[in-house]
Amino acid sequence: MSNLVLLAVSLLIGIGLQHIKNIPRDTHLTLGAIIIHVPLPALCLLTLPDLDWNPSLISLVLVTWIIFGMAFLIFPFIGKRLNWDKALMGCLILTAGFCNSSFVGLPVIESLFGQEALKHAILLDQSGSFLIVATFGIWVALSYSSGKMSKRILLKKILFFPPFLGFLAGTLAGFFGWRAEGVSREVLQKLAALLTPLALMTVGLQLHWNGIKEEIRYLTLGLVFKLLIAPLVIITTYSFFGVDDNLMKVAVMEAGMAPMITSSILAASHNLRPRLASMMVGVGVPLSFITLSFWYWVLSL
Repeated sequence: MSNLVLLAVSLLIGIGLQHIKNIPRDTHLTLGAIIIHVPLPALCLLTLPDLDWNPSLISLVLVTWIIFGMAFLIFPFIGKRLNWDKALMGCLILTAGFCNSSFVGLPVIESLFGQEALKHAILLDQSGSFLIVATFGIWVALSYSSGKMSKRILLKKILFFPPFLGFLAGTLAGFFGWRAEGVSREVLQKLAALLTPLALMTVGLQLHWNGIKEEIRYLTLGLVFKLLIAPLVIITTYSFFGVDDNLMKVAVMEAGMAPMITSSILAASHNLRPRLASMMVGVGVPLSFITLSFWYWVLSL
């Protein structure tokens, strides 16, 4: 419960900071850069070495890949026929295509299904959501914001993207048997703990309700896809293939989480409809508590 309260408080602080005259207008960009360079890599080094990369859990890993793949195909398809600009298509791919599988997802899964389910949720988050953001996510952000870019420059930007470096370091550390312990673990925990409050403050700083009329059409489309269509596809597909009930519960609930904060920051930092990107999270997080209650009821039938 304290994690959910922290989400709300941090978001409200970000909204409140908008009204302080001494706060620079581009503060959200600074906070976004800090998040990408410090707490995200720290989280990788803290959690990835402890993950059990069990092949039998492939169904969990595939959840976010399926959702991202759907968004990657659907929104450009719709956008080209409705003459959307590239920034709008890129924004919806990055926001509706990723689950908030850590900030909201982990506390929700733990409170509903317990510690064992939490381990599964972490696996889904790190090997699914986080891996895609650190690779294809940055590729989408660069491709839809700057038009044509040489493959060499694009590859360089991906390889030197701090969360991706953290992902590689954390994975290799686990492979060679290294675990953060003692002082190193305490330091990484404190740095990683900055992630949630800073991320929500960043969203709050960009959340301006006076522009919701201009974005309501795209906001509705993105949230319907993320909160209703994505979990519907997962529960239908996984039921058909007979996925274990415990794994399916985690998969469906994570699929129905609000849009990912990190991917929305990525969209905003590359000028992909930053106002819409912040609204997808700012509106999506509280709304997801209603839709998640519905999916929890469906799973209990």
